[in-house]
Amino acid sequence: MFETEMRNPKTTHIDKASTAEIIKLINEENYRSVDAVETALPEIEAAVDIVTEAIANGGRLVYMGAGTSGRLATADAAECPPTYGVDYNTVIAVIAGGESTLVRAAENQEDSGEAGVADLKAKNLTSLDVVMGVSASGSAEYVARGMEYARSIGCKTIALCSNPETKIKPYADVYIYTPTGAEVVTGSTRMKAGNAQKMVMNMISTAAMVKTGKVYENMMINLKPTNIKLRGRMIGIVCEMTGISREDAEQLLINNDFSIPKAVDSYKSKP
Repeated sequence: MFETEMRNPKTTHIDKASTAEIIKLINEENYRSVDAVETALPEIEAAVDIVTEAIANGGRLVYMGAGTSGRLATADAAECPPTYGVDYNTVIAVIAGGESTLVRAAENQEDSGEAGVADLKAKNLTSLDVVMGVSASGSAEYVARGMEYARSIGCKTIALCSNPETKIKPYADVYIYTPTGAEVVTGSTRMKAGNAQKMVMNMISTAAMVKTGKVYENMMINLKPTNIKLRGRMIGIVCEMTGISREDAEQLLINNDFSIPKAVDSYKSKP
């Protein structure tokens, strides 16, 4: 039996627990997600280096998953462009069943390996890309066949699972196993396994962006002024990097197409 499908002996009484007891149990179990990620840091490091090299050479990070895993992967991909100013094609996600499953679960879609291959082909996958399969159980045929296809055309592949031996493991160059164990509610991997998945994807995409020059010190320098908050953040970053006033920083950004690197270079090149 998969570790993620086992019953958790600590929560067998949860249906009779008080509200305070329920949330305390859940919170205590959430710590297991952090510990699980800690054990996988060497594999996460290897994954970061693979993704960094791919992006630096014009390739993409392509997440693929089903259900909760696919939804979490889609969220991570969607957040890279506004955070780091990269093209929306740099980090992408394919999810079993397509975009409609982001808001309406269709769990049977994970059983189609042919769909996994077709979805990657539709994204014009090339050997420059990295495919990262995300599956708590590691049993999704959609992910397994997709990763198998990716390797067949020369892609590097990564797998992220909460079970040690899985269907997708043979197709992974790097296998990230996060031992989150039995869930609070048996089999509900949107909980601890999902927590670990989100943390690992955050690590990989963030570290790859840092290593490809999208961050200066610890600041996002490729932001776009797509709303009031981000415009203000950009002004603050220019102030921090140059020491000038907010009014001068805003004008400097206006004069440089709201590009932080251009604005700062312009300021530093002044006689």
